[in-house]
Amino acid sequence: MTSPHRTLGRSQVRVSPLGFGAAPLGNLYSPLDEETARAAVDTAWDAGVRYFDTAPHYGLGLSERRLGAALRARPRAEFTVSTKVGRLLEPHPSPTGSDLAAGGFAVPGTLRRRPDYSRDGVLRSLEASLERLGLDRIDLALVHDPDEHMDTALAEALPALTELRAQGVVGAIGIGMNSVEPLRRFVAEGDPDVVMVAGRWTLLDRTAAPLLAECAAREVSVIAAAPFNSGLLSTDHPGAGGRYDYGTVPAAVLDRARSLATRCAEHGVPLPRAALCFPVREPVVACVLAGFRTPAEVSSAATHLTHGVPEHLWAELNATD
Repeated sequence: MTSPHRTLGRSQVRVSPLGFGAAPLGNLYSPLDEETARAAVDTAWDAGVRYFDTAPHYGLGLSERRLGAALRARPRAEFTVSTKVGRLLEPHPSPTGSDLAAGGFAVPGTLRRRPDYSRDGVLRSLEASLERLGLDRIDLALVHDPDEHMDTALAEALPALTELRAQGVVGAIGIGMNSVEPLRRFVAEGDPDVVMVAGRWTLLDRTAAPLLAECAAREVSVIAAAPFNSGLLSTDHPGAGGRYDYGTVPAAVLDRARSLATRCAEHGVPLPRAALCFPVREPVVACVLAGFRTPAEVSSAATHLTHGVPEHLWAELNATD
């Protein structure tokens, strides 16, 4: 990747144009062996990726442990790690044997997630994350999916992170969600450095446009996560059997995805390349963040972002919107 790293908001935290989403390292949907998980992170590093995102939610801590182990020998000043607060991990009183049904991760269900967006919950969550990651600091701390806890998150979680930022405990703070309107409220009422919006600023779904405009006006950076909309845009041939926003693909959405694929093919551009390059065309978007399971997926994404998309194709792709 040749694009320069970008600074998040008014902070000093910098991210690479391509970010490594570590949810798959937590055995998202299916098991992932240790060797492949480690190789994916190593391949990302070799490709120039220096921003890595994780959360306690991902595999009940497995993602944080694997990511921390993979980065431990790397120069600490050369990479940025984000993790999230809002869900404390506790022993499960009635273990089910697997977290697949409850959380979507193929790990033993010995722990459970308890929502906690209080100040104390934030402090406890970050302390536990540091231990699992084995790192000396968190560069970016994000309030994670507070949809059902907006008032508490605004009154306690975000102010707690603001205090930690002022103390230098974390470098930057923000919110990560799939929903646009709550993020707009955080931008209007809080003081975040960044918002992470998943699946809402993509080639297929551009509903985050008002959010991006408000972020630009307030010097808040955007991390555009889930550029493939849960996988639908990750192939040149979108199919009905794929995933869209963690579920089945509606017929109208599938038609639009296939139309986008056709336009790309006419110009010799892979659909996944256009999907990865689209978000970072906006100056306020500091990074596109995709989840990776294998070294091949990382290499492919880095290549796509490096090659880019011809400018004249964007007008045609916009016409399908």
